[in-house]
Amino acid sequence: MIKPHGSEKLNPLFVYDTEAHHALLKEAETLPSLLLNSAAAANAVMLGAGYFNPLPGYMDLADALSVAADLKTASGLFWPVPIINLTKESGIEPGQRIALRDPNVDGNPVLAIMNVEGVETVKDEQIQLMAEAIFGTLDPKHPGVAVFTSLGNTLVSGPIQVLSFSYFQSDFPDTFRTAVEIRNEITERGWNKVVAFQTRNPMHRAHEELCRMALERLDADGIVIHMLLGKVKEGDIPAPVRDACIRKMVEVYFPKNTVMVSGYGFDMLYAGPREAVLHAVFRQNMGATHFIVGRDHAGVGDYYGPFDGQSIFDEKVPEGALEIEIFRADNTAFSKKLGRVVMMREAPDHTPEDFINLSGTKVRAMLSEGIAPPPEFSRPEVAQILMDYYRSTL
Repeated sequence: MIKPHGSEKLNPLFVYDTEAHHALLKEAETLPSLLLNSAAAANAVMLGAGYFNPLPGYMDLADALSVAADLKTASGLFWPVPIINLTKESGIEPGQRIALRDPNVDGNPVLAIMNVEGVETVKDEQIQLMAEAIFGTLDPKHPGVAVFTSLGNTLVSGPIQVLSFSYFQSDFPDTFRTAVEIRNEITERGWNKVVAFQTRNPMHRAHEELCRMALERLDADGIVIHMLLGKVKEGDIPAPVRDACIRKMVEVYFPKNTVMVSGYGFDMLYAGPREAVLHAVFRQNMGATHFIVGRDHAGVGDYYGPFDGQSIFDEKVPEGALEIEIFRADNTAFSKKLGRVVMMREAPDHTPEDFINLSGTKVRAMLSEGIAPPPEFSRPEVAQILMDYYRSTL
C-alpha cells in the first residue's frame, strides 16, 4: 500500500487505548480550557483521524508563515496549508497543558488535550500575508478569507492528543471514516490501485461518469468517493442530503465492490489550488494512489482559473514531494452527438450547443420548482432526493 505522507506509517493523534483515553478525559476536567473555533476544531479532528499525518499538532508561527509562503514547514516538510489554532482568547501560557473544547457540540465537551509549546501574537499584516497566499485574494467576500481573517491574533501551538471526532461520528455513523479505517477497508477489499474523488456537492451524471472514466483509464481496483462533512458556505447542499444522493447513485449505477462511500470531518476552505494539494496529501494518507482533480477544484466564485487546481501540481509541488498521482479531468458533460458523457476537451468537433450543460443556478431553480433536470444531466433517483430537500426548505 502507498506510504503515508512524510512517514513510514500512519500516526493518527486519536488516543485509541481505552485506559489512556479514560485517564485523559478525567485529567481534562482539572485543566484550564480553551474553547476552539470551528476551524481549529476541524484541524484537531483531521489530526486525530490521521489525515494530517505526520503533523504532531498545531503549527507555530514560523511553520505557518513558511507553509503559506513556500509550501513547506521550517524543517522542510512539504505541506500546502497552515494547520493552526488561532484564537481571540488570552491567558494561555507556554508550558501549560490545556483542554481543547468543541464549539460544535452542545456543552462544549473536550475534543483534545494540548501541550502548549508556544503562544504568539500574529500581526494583522501576517494574517493578511497568510490569507493572500492561501486563498489568492484578500477579498472579504471570499468565504475562506472571511473566516480566516476573523479567527483572532493569538496563535497557540504544540502537540495534541485527540479524544473525540466531534459530531462527525455521531451524525454520520455510516459515512465518517478515519484515514486508518479507510486504509483498513482498502486492504480488506483487496484493492491496490485506488482512486479518490473529492466532493462537497451531490453527484450528477458528469461526476458519476468522471469517476467511471478514472476507474477505467487507470485500470483501478476501486474508487473512494470521499465527501466533506463539515461546514460549507450558505447555499451549499447540507451533508446528509449529499450523502443520500451519493449513496443512491452508487447503489443503482455502480457494480458492487468498485466504490467505497465515505466522508471526512473538515470545514471547506474554498482555497482553490492550495486546497487541491491539501486534498491530495490527505488522500495519500488514507491509502489512495490516485486523486481526481477536475475543473475549478475547491473553488468558489471567479477567484481561480478553471485549471489552477491542476497547474499548481506542476508549479509548486516539488518532484517526489507526494507519492499520490493526479488524474487531471476536464469539464464533463453529456454529448447529444455521441449520446454519452464526455470530457469536453475530447470532443473538439462539438459546439457548446452539442452538450447538455446546466448552470448550478438553473438546476437549483428547477429542483426548487419540483422540476427534475433532464436524465442526461442528473439521475432521476438523485433528482428526487434533491427535489424533496428543496421543497422542505420552502
